[in-house]
Amino acid sequence: MTSEAAPKLRPRERDSILQSLRAGVTPRTGLQHIQVGRAREVAALLGDIETVCDGGASFRLIIGEFGSGKSFFLQLVRNIALEKGLVTVHADLSPDRRLYSTGGQGRNLYAELMRNLSTRTKPDGGALTSIVERFVTEARKQADSHGKNVSSVIAERLERLTELVDGYDFAQVIEAYWKGYESDNDALKSDAVRWLRGEFTTKTDARNALGVRTFVDDANVYDHFKLMSLFVRQAGYVGLFVMLDEMVNLYKLASQRARVSNYEQILRMLNDCLQGTAQYLGFLLCGTPDFLLDARKGLYSYEALQSRLAENTFAKAAGVQDFAGPTIHLANLTPEELLVLLRNLRRVFASGDNVGYLVPDAALTSFLAHCQNRIGDAYFRTPRNTIKAFVDLLSVLEQNPQLSWEDLIVKVDIDVEQNSDMPEVEIVDEDDGGLASFTL
Repeated sequence: MTSEAAPKLRPRERDSILQSLRAGVTPRTGLQHIQVGRAREVAALLGDIETVCDGGASFRLIIGEFGSGKSFFLQLVRNIALEKGLVTVHADLSPDRRLYSTGGQGRNLYAELMRNLSTRTKPDGGALTSIVERFVTEARKQADSHGKNVSSVIAERLERLTELVDGYDFAQVIEAYWKGYESDNDALKSDAVRWLRGEFTTKTDARNALGVRTFVDDANVYDHFKLMSLFVRQAGYVGLFVMLDEMVNLYKLASQRARVSNYEQILRMLNDCLQGTAQYLGFLLCGTPDFLLDARKGLYSYEALQSRLAENTFAKAAGVQDFAGPTIHLANLTPEELLVLLRNLRRVFASGDNVGYLVPDAALTSFLAHCQNRIGDAYFRTPRNTIKAFVDLLSVLEQNPQLSWEDLIVKVDIDVEQNSDMPEVEIVDEDDGGLASFTL
């Protein structure tokens, strides 16, 4: 089926897609209207999703240059996971959010992930409370049908969690939510949800509010991923998929100790997933080649990770990619795929109506030729700039129909060096005795 035969777009969906693309970010909806290529990569991640659905675990690193489509790919896989009945959490790492720290950044990451927790019926995040209520409702139905106490049913269903780190307190918090639910105690319910979101900061507050001795802190973020994966399973969902973007922020940490601590958490995830220790849990981490390959500061600087993530030498020798390994390098888009992408963008701009196309097919090939003449093969590797420039071109033509697309294509300036021209940013970590800050 060609893109020309696709259904028309609603104005709201069309505007949302174009606004995101013009800003250089991934649209939250409507990805199916512009997706091209990546067939083998998507097939590999579909296999990971099926593994999680069957009770296993998966771990993948998605590696690509800035603007190569990592975030788009992550969002596409997230949509597929939601359709399969998985619960997803997603967040970008930043100077204030990382996997492990001593200054609150680990807990900040977990809190952000829980705010973005999504289900098929709530794809935009904020689904934690509904998941807890679904679990409590099912426990109440089970208790009524078997003539049991609801608290005892909750304890039975969460018994597996008590074997894990912080699992007993996790079960106690869910029971506290039930007590608040039963007695219409909104404050108790709110405190339980706050604990699950990682919003408590001291043991004293957690004990006073819920009678538990632990809370989500910088050192146990990964442990709570495992708890949440089992809990959502008990709530009637298939499992949990954790998606982290901008992993390059770990690479930019100036403190070696801070980098190593975070890389150790990644090693824990990888080992648990590959050894079958984790269940109903998947990880998808997106980063740049430097984040992976740099032998001084990247993942390859940590020997245990390098040996596990090293590229298949036989696949490399044959000039192919091994999609069964933990690392997937996003392949460059071919000229044919980029042409299809521009056709899709033209169709989205016209709301799916080919009568409203602003430029003919000749304009698409001329635009690609212009890109290649100006920036060479870089536009294959980083389609973000090409996409943004093409959408800008169509926007100008829409607002100024008297202009000629031939003249505009010659004049348009595509700044593909914007990323390489930016000074490298390093994060000075408080673990080295200083305040967290940026240094250029």
